[in-house]
Order: sequence, then structure tokens, then C-alpha cells
Amino acid sequence: MGSKARSPAIGIDLGTTYSCVGFWKHNRVEIIANDQGNRTTPSYVAFTENERPIGDAAYNQVGFNLVNTIFVKDAVVTIPAYFDHSQRQATMDDKEIAGINILRLINEPTATALAYGLDNSSNITGKKNVLVFDLGGGTFDVSVLTINRKGNIEVKAIADNTHLGGEDFDNRMVNHFRKEFKRKHRKDISENPKSMRRLRTGCEKAKRILSSCSETRIDIDSLFEGIDFSAAITRPKFEELNSDLFVKCIEMVEKCLADAKMNKKALDEVVLPDEAVAYGSAVRAAVLTGNQGNEKLQDFVLIEVIPLSLGLKLTGEVMKFLIPRNTLLPTRVTMKFTTSNTVDEKSCQRIKVFEGERARTTDNNFLGEFELEGIKKAPRGTPRIELCFDLQVNGILNVSARDMNTGRKKSIRINSGRLSRDEINRMIKEANKFKAMDEKRREKYEAS
Repeated sequence: MGSKARSPAIGIDLGTTYSCVGFWKHNRVEIIANDQGNRTTPSYVAFTENERPIGDAAYNQVGFNLVNTIFVKDAVVTIPAYFDHSQRQATMDDKEIAGINILRLINEPTATALAYGLDNSSNITGKKNVLVFDLGGGTFDVSVLTINRKGNIEVKAIADNTHLGGEDFDNRMVNHFRKEFKRKHRKDISENPKSMRRLRTGCEKAKRILSSCSETRIDIDSLFEGIDFSAAITRPKFEELNSDLFVKCIEMVEKCLADAKMNKKALDEVVLPDEAVAYGSAVRAAVLTGNQGNEKLQDFVLIEVIPLSLGLKLTGEVMKFLIPRNTLLPTRVTMKFTTSNTVDEKSCQRIKVFEGERARTTDNNFLGEFELEGIKKAPRGTPRIELCFDLQVNGILNVSARDMNTGRKKSIRINSGRLSRDEINRMIKEANKFKAMDEKRREKYEAS
């Protein structure tokens, strides 16, 4: 008797403004359209007296369309590359509450690279360097990846700006046309939410049109107090309104290339994700559930990196690095160390975990601590302790310590305290600024 067919796992791109879902079927990824026929769905939920519509109210069809409704149990969910641990854990908790088993969290740039690698693997000879330029609704992510013919993907570097997204470009256009309306009609629409919403919708459409056309118009009937509004905007004018935002985009690209130790001439391709994030996560879901159905997926390997170095505190506030920044995930590192002082009968060893790039732990970010108790009385340097840093593919860190003489063991799972993306960028800048001073401190400690 054959085994029961497993339900398909889906890939989800949870975006700031739009979300997209895909799954693996008939040897390719299919993006699931909603009941409006749209392949992306607004990331909105509304509350009325009788119901709670979600997205385009697709939930309403479940009761009368059971035959064509697939109840999803497993999913791969994409998240921004710099999500800290608390955000990653919250994402997993949300999906578990919804009754979905999270197979894996993967970074959005990696999902995009997966989609690119699958579609272009036959055209890759040797290795290809790809830059993923992901300007979402509320955040901006850049990543540099290397893909080979077998589909192995290595993330070389990631950079981002949490305060830059497509909505910022929309805001500039909205403000420009608000002033234009006021100049023409001597009326200010800024205090009228409905008028501002309609103007914003018109600006969003105009922005997309300017991607392929040099000029477009905004025409809105009865925008405010019965007054129609019509105005033109050219691509050069749009670029002028957003010139500083474009500069920020360029700066992030240059930073990412520098971190990857690569110049722009080494890039073979630039990828602009749209459906690609959901596409890539659907591929990953198919691989993890064994529902590949295609030899193209057999050799696909994802290799991601961590944004900041991980280590522990030594005597004198010195940072001992165990996992360097941009180390490939997952990774497991062990080291053996001893005590700097004589151990009495009731002593314990306190383990403090940090992330950052500075020589002193006081300049880095504290993640957590625990105590290894029951260390036997012994002179300085005699106790032998084995420490293990286990960093999972989801970016979740487990730290354990074991007394090699007694076998006693203690561990900690880092559940909070990881840095935001802005803080990570700030710490990297500080590490570069004080690099020479930190190297002298390390040399002094090692010589002591």
C-alpha cells in the first residue's frame, strides 16, 4: 500500500505593503493568485461588525469551496536579512499560532538568489556574482551572492537601511502634488485623509509608470471639495524630488560591495526582486519537504552568513571572538579554556556572551550569561572547560559550557537582546573607526 501523499509546503513573502505566496508544482514554482486574480496581496487586515477580511477577503471562500482549498501545514517564511533574534522568534510564534509548521526562516535576499539560481543555472558556467537590490515598501536591502552551476549559493555580504523604502519615494511625490494643488486652488488637502489617500494611490501608479516611461499624468476626479486635479510629472522631475534617496541607495550598494571585497566590475548580474522572494521560498519549501519532483532541485545548497561576530568575555573585559562576522550558516565552534583564578570549593564560572567587532566587551552588545556551577577546588589554570557556540540556520544561537573534569554542563539559548539593523550598521562603522586602537589592545592582552 502506497504512502499517503504529503500536502504541499508553501513559500511566503511577508512584505511591508504586499505579500506573495508560491509553491512547487509540476517541476516549477507557481505563484498563487488571490480571488481577484492578483499574484500579490495587500498586507492588510480590516475589522467590521460581522467579519474580519484579510488581504482581498480570500478567507471567505473556504466554507463553500472546500474541494479547491488546500490546508497548508508547512511553510518556509522569508524575513529581512537583518531581523534580530526577537523578530525571528516572533515570526515563528505567529505562524505556529496560525497552525503552520515553520520548516525554515530564510533571508529575503537568499530567497531571491534561489529563484535566480534555479532559472539561470543552465546558463551559469563556473561562478556568477549577483547583486540583489531589494527596495521594499518600508525597508531597503542589498546583498551580494555567488552562485555556481550546481545552484550552490553563498551570501558574501548584506547591507540595508531600515528607514528607506518605496513609500519614501511616494511621500515625496504626494508632497509635491499637494503643494501643486494648493498653488493652483489655494486649498490645503493635508488635513483630509480621504483626499490624501486618493492622491497617494495616484502617485504610486505614476511611480510605476515612470519606471518605463519618461512622463505620465495624475488625473483624480473630485479630489477635494469637488475640485478635479490633473498634473504631469516627468522622470527627471521624479529623480530631482528623490535625489537624496537615490544617493542613499548608491551608498548602501557601495557598502555591500566593500564588505564583500568586490568591485562593481566583478558583478555579473543585478536582480530586482518582485515575485522572486516568494518564488525562492517555495523552492526551499519543496526541498525541505522532499516534494522536489525535479532533478534541478537536488543539488541546491543555501549558504548564509551572520552580520556580527560572536564571542565571550575574558579577563579584563577582553572580547574573545569565536564566530567571526560573515561566517557561513549554520556553524558550530568549540574551544577549551581554563580559569584565571584559583577555584575554591563552591566556585562557579560565569560565561558572558557578546556580539560585535570591538576588542573590549564594553563596546559590544551583551546577549546573555549563565553560570557553570560545581567546579572542583583547584589551582589557577587547572580546571578545563569546553565551550560551544552553536548557530543555527535560522540565526538562533545556543551556547553551552562543560566542565571536562566533572562532566557538569550548562547552556543558554539566546532569546532576546540581538541588535536592530541600524545598531548593527553603527557598530560596524565604529569597529572600522577604532580598528587600529583595538588591534593594539589585542596585542597588549596577548603579550600579557
